[in-house]
Amino acid sequence: MGIHPTAIIESGAQLHPSVQVGAYSIIERGAVIGPGCVIESCVRIYGATRMGRDNRIGHGATIGAEPQDLGYRPELSKPLTIGDCNHFKEGVNISRGIKTNQGTRIGDHNFLMAYAHIGHDCTVGDYNIFANTATLAGHAEVENQVFLSGQTAVHQFCRIGAVSMIAGVTGVPQDVPPFVIADGHRARIIGLNLVGLRRNGYTQAQRSTIKAVYRVIFRSGLRQAAALAKAERDYPSPQTRQIARFIESSRRGVISFA
Repeated sequence: MGIHPTAIIESGAQLHPSVQVGAYSIIERGAVIGPGCVIESCVRIYGATRMGRDNRIGHGATIGAEPQDLGYRPELSKPLTIGDCNHFKEGVNISRGIKTNQGTRIGDHNFLMAYAHIGHDCTVGDYNIFANTATLAGHAEVENQVFLSGQTAVHQFCRIGAVSMIAGVTGVPQDVPPFVIADGHRARIIGLNLVGLRRNGYTQAQRSTIKAVYRVIFRSGLRQAAALAKAERDYPSPQTRQIARFIESSRRGVISFA
């Protein structure tokens, strides 16, 4: 495929020779595109973008756009850094950073369906799936192996824990701890993400431990610190520590059971 003759590659953009660029796409000066990337038609890649290898960018996506922040000025621009083997479908919009030195960061093997949005200064890990129009406001954090269903809206500064799932048309106002399913107009925990846990290799014993830990934290009637201490004492495991550290480090608070 190579580079389509209608594409515009500004002087100063760095593209590996193996990169493919479709019709009417624009890649600004300063952008860095790694080997094996496929840029489809009518894509705009802004100059603050640093992209690894084997990424695929769908028709009409805007990558590294100016933040949707009223305080943005060009001199405040921070980078958008994208890892390897991500697939961004049609109309995906990802903002560069503005308020943190690292800017916006996306890891490896993520799949963003049509019109998903990642706001400025967000951090997204690996192997996550964003269904159509799933949206992260600025400074949100998504760990690994998360599924965000269609029309999910995550409030700024919220965190989504690993191997969790957010149901469609859900607003997320606080942190979602690992391994759960969240649903509702304002997200509440409705159970464990058992399908996701199985698919990611968690054993029956591990799943049972996670269930017991959440029962202690949310159903024991203990205050949070005491409940976390009891969970770690009664059910020592890497998953218990992961849940406890996530909750202890929360700044916005953690959603509870419905």
